[in-house]
Amino acid sequence: MRQVLIETTGRPAAVTRLIEAPAPAIIPGHVRLEMLFSPVNPADLNYIEGNYGKKPVLPAVPGIEGVGRIVEVAAGVTGLRPGQLAIPLGPMGCWSTEMLLPAERVFALPEGLDPRQAAMLRVNPATAWGLLHATGSQPADAWVAQNAASSAAAHCVIQLAAHLGLKTVNFVRRPESTAACLELGADVVLTDEADSLAAARAVPGFAAPALALNAVGGDSALRLMDLLAPGGTLVTYGAMGRQPVKVPNGFLIFKDVRLQGFWLTRWMESAPASEVHAVYRQLADLMLARKMRQPVAAEYPLEELSQALEHAAAAGRGGKVLLRLSP
Repeated sequence: MRQVLIETTGRPAAVTRLIEAPAPAIIPGHVRLEMLFSPVNPADLNYIEGNYGKKPVLPAVPGIEGVGRIVEVAAGVTGLRPGQLAIPLGPMGCWSTEMLLPAERVFALPEGLDPRQAAMLRVNPATAWGLLHATGSQPADAWVAQNAASSAAAHCVIQLAAHLGLKTVNFVRRPESTAACLELGADVVLTDEADSLAAARAVPGFAAPALALNAVGGDSALRLMDLLAPGGTLVTYGAMGRQPVKVPNGFLIFKDVRLQGFWLTRWMESAPASEVHAVYRQLADLMLARKMRQPVAAEYPLEELSQALEHAAAAGRGGKVLLRLSP
């Protein structure tokens, strides 16, 4: 089999290489996948650079998510069969033409799902689900606020919120990002700047949200906290602005703002397998019904790994960069 290997951390295009490796033999309780596609996520780039929440144990194979086809199932494994499209449920190693995984870490997908979309199911849709349920289920017609609304994760939040009957007020850095958010079902899209709070509060029918989702930090996070209803929760899941979340004392004392974090990896490691599979069943069904979509900017074969990594790191891509793992 072929796989991408890193033996040191650093600039992704410089420290990754494509190698040939022997395919491991099937062992009890395991399933073999022939991998088809895997996106290059910001988390993948951070992992290779050594900046991710979990450091690679070198040498390591990157790739936080992907999709494959089951080609071999160990005797005694039930519920999975050769020929099914499936996704690995982590933690890393998807940039390989084959994967051998414990059966409980393989989630079989419904028939008819686009494999390119399925390759992007594990991270952003599940992150959106976790964020929108971070404080429990929100009541129908409740408002949710988020910054970094042009990101892939935020786009999934918009689509999932619409499915759940929630309304979203979305803050973007660039006005040209507005159209894509609206096309996905966003209720309100505003430029993330000082006067955006007044604009949000002036929206007909707007009510202060009990939940706000922060992927930026700094002044942007402050504006979300200002917008929250008393007792509301700011959930932080990213730091694109590379600035800390600083909370004015008054927000804590007089407004009782709650602060919370969300990391998909932690949820997947701590939640019961039955809960994880139930969430992915819902998300896969939404994807099959085309109610959850993520655009693809480009697709590269493994031989063009360096070009794929450089493209994924570029600003203004307009979608995910996919690695094509099998011919």
